[in-house]
Amino acid sequence: MTQSSGVPSKGITILGATGSIGVSTLDVISRHPDRYHVIALTANIQTDVLFEQCRQFKPKYAVMVDEACADVLCARLKEYGSDTVVLSGAAALERVSALDETDYVMAAIVGAAGLLPSLAAANAGKRVLLANKEALVMSGKLFMDAVKKNGAELLPIDSEHNAIFQSMPVNGKTGVKKILLTGSGGPFRSRAIDTLSAVTPEEAVAHPNWSMGQKISVDSATMMNKGLEVIEACWLFDVPASDVQVVVHPQSTIHSMVSYVDGSVIAQMGNPDMRTPIAYSLAWPDRIDSGVADLDFFDVAQLDFEKPNFSRFPCLKFAYDAHETGGYASIALNAANEVAVASFLSKQINFTEIPQLIEFALERARSGTPLVLDEILVQDRDSREHARLWIKNNKK
Repeated sequence: MTQSSGVPSKGITILGATGSIGVSTLDVISRHPDRYHVIALTANIQTDVLFEQCRQFKPKYAVMVDEACADVLCARLKEYGSDTVVLSGAAALERVSALDETDYVMAAIVGAAGLLPSLAAANAGKRVLLANKEALVMSGKLFMDAVKKNGAELLPIDSEHNAIFQSMPVNGKTGVKKILLTGSGGPFRSRAIDTLSAVTPEEAVAHPNWSMGQKISVDSATMMNKGLEVIEACWLFDVPASDVQVVVHPQSTIHSMVSYVDGSVIAQMGNPDMRTPIAYSLAWPDRIDSGVADLDFFDVAQLDFEKPNFSRFPCLKFAYDAHETGGYASIALNAANEVAVASFLSKQINFTEIPQLIEFALERARSGTPLVLDEILVQDRDSREHARLWIKNNKK
């Protein structure tokens, strides 16, 4: 497949195709059919959505992590007359991430489940479009070493990190003084702290600016999402946590900034729509149409900024501390948070018990930094067990 200009079309594998990032990626790709084609689409259990995506984009492979769902998808695609090969299981995610015909891998699986396929893409030397921040939170050094060793390209998809990438100098970190990482503050930025224990899952997932999945929406409400992004920024841009300043910016118009030693601050701005960083990363170093509306400065009218309140957002402080402590602490932070968020969404714990559970797991993390993948996975498993133990002991 080639463009009319003779530039080869790029083959794309999308890990997490049925989620918000995956859907937005396919929207951008659909606007440039001569420039990109889909090699593989993956999902966990959303058979109906993946079936429709396969009908439209005709991937060579489709992966359902759940085997029963894979059987259903396979039967439906055969009945439809599709040639798409259906694979199942977690190992298939790694396989489609490393296919020879895949040029770019959109790593959009939420949580620790996205680590191994993202790492497989890096080891295969792909352009990794990283929307799975947990991959760097859990295995920062290991992941960055894999990128360098195998000649992979790593482009961040998080709107904040993509904004930083766009605002950084082309020659590394020359003249950079500080990274200013913006965050909306979520839906409870101004809610009375003594009422936060009564927050419901429905309230927590109602983000004021962004359309996101449930897990990341809760993370935004606790500002753990921003804490994970601090850790991710440290690895992506090779800076200490002390050089990453979180700035609460309720309008989500400035997606992040870079402060320079000469007093300049360069910011990337735009409407809160993930198709902008997706399009930028797909086409980099070029730019293509993303389908995002132009920013109307007269409609925005004003831009507000606040310092984050660690009393309101203890998860953000935990993230700073975990990165300072070392890699095992970051793994424990992420694992415990995933258990905590899932437990909150299922109404096993309340909103203010999320940081309590995380603190319990952090206190039991190993010291130091893991050097191999198995050590990462063991700490992840142990921290999940600690988190479940906290729930068992405190919810009798």
